[in-house]
Amino acid sequence: MELMEIYEAYDLTGCAWSAGQLAGCDPKTVRRYIAIRAAGGNPHQPAPRPKAIDAFLAKIEEKVDRSKGKIRADVVHKDLVAMGFAGSERTTRRAVAEIKAAWKAGRRRIYRPWVPEPGMWLQWDWGEGPRIGERRTQLFCAWLAWSRFRVVIPTWDQTLATLTSCLDAALRRLGGAPTYLLTDNPKTVTIEHIARVAVRHPQIVELGRHYGCVVTTCEPFDPESKGGVEATVKIAKADLVPTHANLRAAYGSFTELEQACAAWSEHINGRRHRETHRPPIEMLAEERARLHVLPADPYVLALGAERLVGDDRTVRWGDVRYSVPPGHEGQTVWCRVHGDELVIVGRSSTDEQHGQHGQHGLRELWRHPLSVPGRPQIVDAHYPEHECGNGPKAPRPRPRTKAEEAFLAIGPGAQAWLIEAAATGVARIRTKMARAVELASLLGAARTDEALGLAAINGRFAEADLASICDHLAVHEHAGENTRVDEAHSAQPGTASWAAFSNTNSVKGDHS
Repeated sequence: MELMEIYEAYDLTGCAWSAGQLAGCDPKTVRRYIAIRAAGGNPHQPAPRPKAIDAFLAKIEEKVDRSKGKIRADVVHKDLVAMGFAGSERTTRRAVAEIKAAWKAGRRRIYRPWVPEPGMWLQWDWGEGPRIGERRTQLFCAWLAWSRFRVVIPTWDQTLATLTSCLDAALRRLGGAPTYLLTDNPKTVTIEHIARVAVRHPQIVELGRHYGCVVTTCEPFDPESKGGVEATVKIAKADLVPTHANLRAAYGSFTELEQACAAWSEHINGRRHRETHRPPIEMLAEERARLHVLPADPYVLALGAERLVGDDRTVRWGDVRYSVPPGHEGQTVWCRVHGDELVIVGRSSTDEQHGQHGQHGLRELWRHPLSVPGRPQIVDAHYPEHECGNGPKAPRPRPRTKAEEAFLAIGPGAQAWLIEAAATGVARIRTKMARAVELASLLGAARTDEALGLAAINGRFAEADLASICDHLAVHEHAGENTRVDEAHSAQPGTASWAAFSNTNSVKGDHS
């Protein structure tokens, strides 16, 4: 017998007794089903039966509401047993689960579909990067909402200067600045909360003004409001951090990590996106028309920390001295760590001379490999006035008498001769200088100066050496190549002839 047959029979006859005969059931059954239909109920749904826990449902609802739906069923069961409940813990668990579901049904968060506009939102966040050696790295991840374009930049830390540098690099890679920059609430962005209102870091506010953006933050502990960049961090860590899942090898240097991040960004932005069915790189080309134009110079904090160049033309970073090119003594420069290098940025000397103290003329002055205390990084090219570097400084002849003036006036060869002769300890230098002046008056200063230079190079400081060199120059137009005696083939007589004499004496001694 089907329920529909009962209904059909009753609708035909209008009598429960007749409908029961046609349907083959008791008239009381017909009356019960007809009453359920009239009340709008479901005859197939069994009527609820009274349970032992019904008397305690109000107390369970109270505990669930007080705990905001967090209380455990075993805790509730202990309290119910103390109140006289004799049922099993399984019954309590079912009741708690039903009441929790009912409590959460009216408090479930409803998500409105977010439709991003071009040129409006850029989200950024940080992720834990791979270790290089024993040192930790960080991954700066940015996500342009409309085009879904992703940028990942590795860093050593999350300081404010590093954040500013990463934001500047990301915006320049995008080719413009959006209206809003969204992130969570780190100390580099939000210094505190007052009445649950985020107080911005003054430097971040200035950064936003510099790039024409508004820096805003999401609610604390609410990652759903920036889900795009959260997904970017998740995907970047899954692909770039070596794990057993991706079998990626460890990175040998920070440069390798930078190259891997650049290759990952190029790959992820070049493939078809699931939501838009277009590559993000193509959509970025369209979104650039809605982005603001970037300033020519980055925000000054992106350049790094300020340092004053000392009179020794060096700056200190991490208790290590690093040299700076000439022309910046007493000026302010900016230093930042990029990978394994220290980047020094300063203003051009022309802007300083004209009194332009703005950000114009900023340029990279030098890059040094990072060092440790006790090992300064000094470049000889930064000290052109010190040609000898760390060696002894070469003397500069400064005449004090007329005889010295006459000798040094011959030319640079005379200066070289005097320096070499003094270092060698040559005797009667003044007498030889006077003879050189006489030769210069007879043969000309040019030939005498050349002869003095050759004498200095070859160590010829004897009485007749200078005149001999002048005679050679008179016959030969050029002095030719310098030659030195080979010590392997000396003209000094050796002791090889004594070997036979030594062997003869040893034989005689044996016979004796």
